[in-house]
Amino acid sequence: MPWIAASHQDPGWHFRWANGPIRSLGTAECGFRVRFFQDLLRLGNVSFRFRAAADPLTEGGCWHRHIAFPQLRQNCYDGGLVPFATLSPSGLVIKMSQPPIQVKVHQSLGTISIHRDEKRNALTRAMVFDLIQAFRDLHGERKVRAIVLTGGGSAFCSGLCLEEMHEIVKEDDNFDRWHQDTSSLAELLQLMLQFPKPIIAAVNGPAMGFGAGLVLASDIAIAGPDASLGFPEPKRGIVSGLCTPLLHFRTGGRHAARLLLTGETISAERAVQIGAYDEIVPAKNLWAYAAELTQQISQAAPQAVQLTKKHLNETVGEQLEMLISLGAAASATSRTTEAAKEGLTAYLEKREPEWP
Repeated sequence: MPWIAASHQDPGWHFRWANGPIRSLGTAECGFRVRFFQDLLRLGNVSFRFRAAADPLTEGGCWHRHIAFPQLRQNCYDGGLVPFATLSPSGLVIKMSQPPIQVKVHQSLGTISIHRDEKRNALTRAMVFDLIQAFRDLHGERKVRAIVLTGGGSAFCSGLCLEEMHEIVKEDDNFDRWHQDTSSLAELLQLMLQFPKPIIAAVNGPAMGFGAGLVLASDIAIAGPDASLGFPEPKRGIVSGLCTPLLHFRTGGRHAARLLLTGETISAERAVQIGAYDEIVPAKNLWAYAAELTQQISQAAPQAVQLTKKHLNETVGEQLEMLISLGAAASATSRTTEAAKEGLTAYLEKREPEWP
C-alpha cells in the first residue's frame, strides 16, 4: 500500500496510509517505528518526509523498512545519512547507514550513544529529536533501571551543529526557527530532569556547549581523563541560556559565572573539583563502571528511586524547569543578533570575529 501523505502538524509529525487513518509519531508498522523530520524522500510523484528507524525492541536493531510503491526513483536522501535503495518483491528496501543516535539494552542498563564522529558528535536538529525519542523509548522498558548517555569516538558531544546554525542565521526573519529549535532543546533537558530512571553521563571525551548541558542534566556524571568541559557560546556571539541554570544548579554561582563569561575550557580534573563531574574513571572502564552503578541502583525499589529523583528535582531544583524555559527564550533571541551572525561566520571561516 503506497504512502500518500505526510505533514507537520502540532504537536508533531503525522502520516497517512492510502485510504487509512492519520497516524502520529511513534506508531509502529511492520515492527518499525517511523520518525518524520524535515528531509525529503521522493518516490514517484509523491513527496513526503520520513526517517525509517527500527524500534529498539526489534531483533538485531536492523535499520530498514519495506515500502510498497509501484513507481519509484532511485535517488533517496535522508537527513545527511547515506542510504541506498534496491528493488525487492515487496517494493523498495531503504537501508540506513549507521544511525547517529543508537539505543541498546543490556540487562537492566539502557545505553544511548551519540555517533557523529566526523563532527565530534555535534547535534543536528534531527539528532535532538532522536534523543528525545530514545529517552521516551527507554521510559517504557520496565527492565531498564538506569540509562547511560555517552558518545562514540573521541568526543562526548561538542554541542550543536554550527554549520546548521549558520544556515539559519543567514535567513531573514528567523526568530520562529530559533524559537522552535531552542524549545526542542529545552524539551530534551526537561525530559531528562523528569525522567523516572537515573541517567548516568559517561563522558568519554570533550563535552562542550549543549553537550555539557546534557552532562549537567544527568543525575550522575562519570568522566574519562580527556573529558574537558566548556561553554564557548559567547565566543560565537550567542548566549548559553539553556545550560546556565543547570550549571548554576550543579556548581554554584561563582563557578558558573566564570565558565559562562570567559568561555574557557576546563579539564576533567577541574570539572570534578567544581562539581560538574562526580569522578574520573579510566576511559576504557566507563561503561563497565556505569554498569556497576546500575547494579547498585537495581538493588533499590524502583518506586523509591523514582520518588527520590522527583523529590530532588522538585525541592533542590524547584525552579529549574522554569529557568530552562526562560533560558531558551534568551538563547533564541541572542541567535537573531548581528553578533551571532558574525560569530558563527567567523568560526566557520576560521578567523577572529569582528564584533559589531
